[in-house]
Amino acid sequence: MCTIPLATLALSAASTTAGFVGQRQQAKQQRRYQNQAMEAERQRAIQEQQSIRMRQAQEQEATNRELGDVALKAREARSRATTSAGEAGVAGMSVDALIDDYTRQEAAYRVGVGRQQEMRDLQTGLALTDAGFRTQNRMIDLNRPVNQPSFLTGALNVAKSGVSGYRSGLELKREINS
Repeated sequence: MCTIPLATLALSAASTTAGFVGQRQQAKQQRRYQNQAMEAERQRAIQEQQSIRMRQAQEQEATNRELGDVALKAREARSRATTSAGEAGVAGMSVDALIDDYTRQEAAYRVGVGRQQEMRDLQTGLALTDAGFRTQNRMIDLNRPVNQPSFLTGALNVAKSGVSGYRSGLELKREINS
């Protein structure tokens, strides 16, 4: 009649072993999920940075076009002023002052556009820094420690539940025999 204690010992040990194996599988799946999520976050971050850089390049191209248009209009204005003055027979300091004024206006406009571009570049740098911080925080959030069951703890739990099961089996056997 020693089979009842041994049966409870075996059931307890098997149950604890199955729980330990399940915990190991769960930890392995959690690490696999974390790796996939971190790779997806890396790809998202790269795409976000590329998007920010593309916007910056488009803004720079628009600024260059605008400056080219301003230079063309300024040359045309100076040319018209020179031609008009020549046709009117006007020369001297007043014509030079008018042409200098057109040149000054062009320069002031170029400085303003340059400052705007500097501000946009600063904004792009801040956006890239912010995107980097967000990515870093997401990575930290995704990379939480995974509870890995210890083999030693599992073996001790198996032994403990086995002894407990064996004791319960002995008590059950005594009650049956009484």
